Amino acid sequence: MTDVQQAEATTPGTHKHLGWALVLISVAQLMVVLDGTIVNIALPYIQHDLDISTANLRWVVTGYALAFGSLLLLGGRLGDLYGRRKIFMTGLVIFGVASLLGGLATSEGLLLAARALQGLGAALASPAALALITTTFPAGPARNRAFAVYAAMSGVGAAVGLLLGGWLTGLHGIGSFDVEGWRLTLLINTPIGIVTALLAPRFLAESESHPGELDLPGAVTGTLGLLGVVYGISRAGTNGWSDTWTLVTLGAGVAVLVVFLLVERSVEHPLLPVRVFTNRTRASSFVAMFFAPAAMFAMFYYLSQYIQNVMGYSPIKAGVAFLPFCFGLVAAAGISSNLVNRIDPRFLAGIGTLLAASALFGFSRLPYDTSFPVHEVSGSYATDILPFILMMSFGMGLTFVPLTLTAVHHLRAEDSGIGSGVLNTMQQVGGALGLSLLGTIATQTIKDRVDTLNAAAHQAAAAGGAQQQAAQQQAAQVASGHQVFTEGATSAFLLGAALMLTASLVTWVFLNVKHEELATDGPEGVHVG
Repeated sequence: MTDVQQAEATTPGTHKHLGWALVLISVAQLMVVLDGTIVNIALPYIQHDLDISTANLRWVVTGYALAFGSLLLLGGRLGDLYGRRKIFMTGLVIFGVASLLGGLATSEGLLLAARALQGLGAALASPAALALITTTFPAGPARNRAFAVYAAMSGVGAAVGLLLGGWLTGLHGIGSFDVEGWRLTLLINTPIGIVTALLAPRFLAESESHPGELDLPGAVTGTLGLLGVVYGISRAGTNGWSDTWTLVTLGAGVAVLVVFLLVERSVEHPLLPVRVFTNRTRASSFVAMFFAPAAMFAMFYYLSQYIQNVMGYSPIKAGVAFLPFCFGLVAAAGISSNLVNRIDPRFLAGIGTLLAASALFGFSRLPYDTSFPVHEVSGSYATDILPFILMMSFGMGLTFVPLTLTAVHHLRAEDSGIGSGVLNTMQQVGGALGLSLLGTIATQTIKDRVDTLNAAAHQAAAAGGAQQQAAQQQAAQVASGHQVFTEGATSAFLLGAALMLTASLVTWVFLNVKHEELATDGPEGVHVG
């Protein structure tokens, strides 16, 4: 019996509850992804209730991202060693308990600790969820459809988080229970996570475990290295790339990752086997999935602020404004899962990334007026935003499905967890780097424009221009803030388009797997390392 035949014969994809299995995996992935944005709208309320300083408020979001991004490799390998369903359930329980602790937190320290614990749970559950698809669904149309749903949940999670966060934050309790709305953004995860974990043994078959020694030196150095890199990148987004602690943590993170790579070459059972990267298609998928989310996060981050601050949308209305993205991405993911059976992934992902890059370029054309004196200008949702939201959603739907498939295709059974962890790590680190780079160019653009406007105002005052009333001055300052922010955001969108074009270039040049090959299963061969 060949490797492929044996893999097909032993794949637990014949389990009779495939539909429910996909529901559980999708719910878990959606919960993990949306938790990165669901608290964003609630931040002002959290700050007020727990008396958190403005400087520390960002750690409510960053603390989750740090723990999640730095522990993904470890989470993926634990699933390979001890069973993916077991680690999946463990992650969901930790996530649910941490959400309960966060929702009940009475101090800043307790909330931040709970958010970090949520990140740990997510780092265990997310790579296990992706690996369970490869071990539960047989290669071909069934697995393609499962990946389409998984990719859709990954893509729409951020938008759903904004919508759900806006709605829950506006509530003041459920029934007779009087509780602050922001707490509900955390507490809602507890029943979902626990129930999903309890149902997992009924609908998910346990993957074959591959007992071996856990590479502790690799786990420690890999986790600390990623922690330093993700922290440094995140800090650069707020403190700049020349900040001392940014440079120190980035340098230390990179140095520890170098040690990690040396450790991995010398141990018998490495946390991250070199063979995971030796396949050209897989490596190019990892790289493309590093750049694509970086650009997509730019859309959510800057567009959500533009819609609320410049266009004056309420939080819940801003969330609704992103609903077309959800519908478009789900539709495109479904189309992509069918087309990938007949069209090579290179063409689907290549066209998808080009569509997304075009959408980001469209966002960079948002109207603004920063000539002195500044006049209030805002775009139209119907003509300046909606068309490009739909274009972005279709582009991402065509991109995520084939790249997720190719990133984990032909992995050894004992490597599917760590392979999934690498893919998730690329997305997390890429997203953090993208936001920092985009934040840098947006901040610099805003600073330059503010300096220019201040100089023009002083020149006008020196020339004896008409003096404005206090109300007029306040209105002018608000208008200036809106227009200057829009100019900075358009610069960020333009850089986002460049990042997406980089992902497209990698896809067109290096992604050479054929669609016929995606219908096969099993490892591509035995490699040493």
